[in-house]
Amino acid sequence: MSQASRVDYQTDPSRYRHWTLKVEGEIATLAMGVDENGGLREGYKLKLNSYDLGVDIELNDAINRVRFEHPTVRTLVVTSSRDKVFCSGANIFMLGVSSHAWKVNFCKFTNETRNGLEDSSSHDGLKTLAAVNGACAGGGYELALACDEIILVDDRSSAVSLPEVPLLGVLPGTGGLTRVTDKRRVRHDLADIFCTTTEGVRGQKAKDWRLVDDIAKPAQFAAKVQERARQLAAASHRPTHATGVTLGPLNKTVEADALRYGHVTVEIDRARRTASLTVKGPTGAQPTDVAGIEAAGSAWYPLVLARELDDAILEMRTNEPEIGTWLIKTQGDAAAVLAMDETLAAHGDHWLVRATVGHLRRTLSRLDVSSRSLFALIEPGSCFAGTFLELALACDRSYMLMLPDDAAATPKIAVSGASFGLYPMATGQSRLARRFYDEAPAMDAVRATLGQSLDADAAFKLGLVTSNPDDIDWADETRIAIEERVAMSPDALTGMEANLRFNGVENMVTRVFGRLTAWQNWIFQRPNAVGEKGALKVYGKGDKAAFDWNRV
Repeated sequence: MSQASRVDYQTDPSRYRHWTLKVEGEIATLAMGVDENGGLREGYKLKLNSYDLGVDIELNDAINRVRFEHPTVRTLVVTSSRDKVFCSGANIFMLGVSSHAWKVNFCKFTNETRNGLEDSSSHDGLKTLAAVNGACAGGGYELALACDEIILVDDRSSAVSLPEVPLLGVLPGTGGLTRVTDKRRVRHDLADIFCTTTEGVRGQKAKDWRLVDDIAKPAQFAAKVQERARQLAAASHRPTHATGVTLGPLNKTVEADALRYGHVTVEIDRARRTASLTVKGPTGAQPTDVAGIEAAGSAWYPLVLARELDDAILEMRTNEPEIGTWLIKTQGDAAAVLAMDETLAAHGDHWLVRATVGHLRRTLSRLDVSSRSLFALIEPGSCFAGTFLELALACDRSYMLMLPDDAAATPKIAVSGASFGLYPMATGQSRLARRFYDEAPAMDAVRATLGQSLDADAAFKLGLVTSNPDDIDWADETRIAIEERVAMSPDALTGMEANLRFNGVENMVTRVFGRLTAWQNWIFQRPNAVGEKGALKVYGKGDKAAFDWNRV
């Protein structure tokens, strides 16, 4: 992809065009005021506070800055700076002119951003309140749904709505259908009416149907929002006194066939359609106490690692869609990684440690749901230990070299307590629990090796790696496996991987990413939505959609 067309996920408040962040003590207000001429690409205007990927990149950045730069904020109020409109959702004209891949990637990122709000509420105590001060439709209501609570202005005109089915022939795919039922617990027949009407629901009915938590007349709306924001803040465990860390620009170089950061490198082999993603372990003296962690601030290794790995995943997902197989590698000292895990565990109650673990948790989850084949290659010099072992456990397969005649050079892996729940997947399970279906014999056998260095034979016996070839077979076995994978249908692989990775437990988040996303992806390719007379294509042109009435 050309440099001019690349999407950059890095931004900062000085460059925001669509959001304004205001912090007042324990309450922060994030106001949406979309610049209609500020679309990420040409061909559409972002009217009525509608959004595209660029708007959500800013939203993701702003939420991260509240997490790290404003640790004493306990409630984040999400609202609009526009009169009479909260948010009209994803820009329809943007969707109409976008490729299928762009629409899917856009929806995935917006899902992750909204899931991140809920993740921070559950794990980090950052509560969120949607102050819906105007019309709230589609993705705008989905943003509100991701907040802990919703207050709607009762001005006789402002309504919440999910009009995608009747208006566009698609779904409210950023969690709308799922959160209405699983989170808001709206009765399914009422939800059916709500999701098939274009005008939405307002006032007392919206509250009665559980679509919002409360309503307030315009004159009382601001006071009601502040009162409830303070009440939510009182239930938060975020610190009352703490100094935040500034998230400065990443140390990042973009080359034609590589991404280079301080601790992460991605090297692309376009002929083989693979990318080698190498994560480097900590080096040198690392802080082990709170004072040292605070002094390191935004330069603290685990935080820098989380930010770099997160950006690399997003860069590759959006800008390199033809690179379908990622080879996950590590470099460094396993003992240093295990020492990092000990520090994370010892100071898990400190706000910066907790926020950093949260960033790592969400980044690893982003890797889980990426529609790429993931193979871990565990070679000499690797450090797949503790937190880094999660990278291998996230992969579809892992190959670990065994050097039977060289015990010193043969690579080792090691399990730490981090793999038993510090970084749960979208299912809420650890990757070990997912791997072994939570069966006690396998889990107990792995737990008995905590902190031990395991060679390929030992790791294979425990079921921690897929294959343990020796140096005679290594090159051929890994080459053949990668070449076979690259030659398979990307569509079939995406469906297969998603189903195999998320076995067992299902919850609201997995339903959003699995069932809802799969249906939306299918509908996005159907002529009823995107054909010449499809509802998404003819919207705003004065034409009526022409549907194929056959049920499939």
